[in-house]
Amino acid sequence: MSLTIEGVAIPDSRMAREITELVRDTTSPLLFHHSSRVFYFGALAGKHRGLKFDPELLYAGAMFHDMGLTRQHSSAHERFEVDGANAARDFLRSHGISQIDIDTVWAAIALHTTPGIPQHMHPVVALVTAGVEMDVLGLTYPEYSDMEREAVVHAHPRTDHFKEDIIQAFYDGIKHKAETTFGNVKADVIADKQPHFHRGNFCSVIRGSAWRG
Repeated sequence: MSLTIEGVAIPDSRMAREITELVRDTTSPLLFHHSSRVFYFGALAGKHRGLKFDPELLYAGAMFHDMGLTRQHSSAHERFEVDGANAARDFLRSHGISQIDIDTVWAAIALHTTPGIPQHMHPVVALVTAGVEMDVLGLTYPEYSDMEREAVVHAHPRTDHFKEDIIQAFYDGIKHKAETTFGNVKADVIADKQPHFHRGNFCSVIRGSAWRG
């Protein structure tokens, strides 16, 4: 029986159970619990924002969002986000999910490291990113109650040194294809024209977040 927080729970469906089993068997405990927290924080954000969304599709997006970091689903040349999106696409297609819903989950996973865009898209796309930004970066930490945060972390614990552990997991998953990390070209242009420009740093934001550990 899954945890229920403010009416939010993992969907009680055969597909959701298969997703849970697949992700638990494929990823590390670190990524499994992180992905589970992403679902809860994303779904709670949806309730806070008054968004209507399909919990099963959100669960698929949250649980598959880091599958591209695993050896089983990591390609040689695609971005890890695309690898995870492709794994979710294949899984959902095998369960007869409609193409429009598959496309929504694919976009949610593919865009979850691209800030500034998902929040303007379908709620499932927006909420996968919202869950990631809360659990990894703590960007919306004050928007959740102490009870919500504590309940989620109790059910799906963070490691004692989660910030460093998740940075290492990202590195381990992408180090063999560093060329796929080519990023925000706008920052490159600003840095080229403004010598004193300091671009944002993902790892620094993680380490400076409100989360402990």
